[in-house]
Amino acid sequence: MKIGVVTFPGSNCDMDMVHAMEHDLQFDVVQLWHKNRDLEGADIVILPGGFSYGDYLRSGAIARFSPIMESIVAHAQKGGRVFGVCNGFQILCESGLLPGALLHNESRKFICRNVQLKPVSRTACLSRDIDSNSAITIPIAHGEGNYFIDDDGLKRLQDQDQILFRYCDENGKVNPWSNPNGSIDSIAGVANDAMNVFGMMPHPERAASSDLGNTDGAQILSGLAALIEA
Repeated sequence: MKIGVVTFPGSNCDMDMVHAMEHDLQFDVVQLWHKNRDLEGADIVILPGGFSYGDYLRSGAIARFSPIMESIVAHAQKGGRVFGVCNGFQILCESGLLPGALLHNESRKFICRNVQLKPVSRTACLSRDIDSNSAITIPIAHGEGNYFIDDDGLKRLQDQDQILFRYCDENGKVNPWSNPNGSIDSIAGVANDAMNVFGMMPHPERAASSDLGNTDGAQILSGLAALIEA
């Protein structure tokens, strides 16, 4: 199985993701350039964090028009797995592969720190095998991580088990004080209704190695490939 990691102009977490998938989790990884259309046989495509195209207009708004996105959309429509982290999540929302939008943080400030997440979806491969009664610790680093969706869309996410993670406290309790950016329903990540496209604002690749003192993110990244490996 092969993992493809895309690099856009302004990506700055692409090599973090490559290292986590290749060295920490031992997957076969290929680096994909935004101007190319060839996914080079990747079974799973990952859109990493950063500031693609300088985040002009809106975060992810220009990257969605990159040549490689045509191939990624086609890959997803055929059932291929796609995962976006932070800026990658923003690009997937802008491209219509995921519902909702990422707005400026309520504080209007860039936030960079560890947060706690409560795994929610018992259907999505990223979260279903993680204990939902405890919190995992994953770093965030964003200025536009405030997830928004209208009331009807939120109800669909809830009814169809598409919410991957919610921000919570250290005891796994979801409350307003543990929500770092104002996201509706404390949502930190979502899946599409077909459960093959996933996006989240926190960075699991920055918590996937014992060298970093945290391996909570490895559970998420390994879950991404679980069914394909089986």
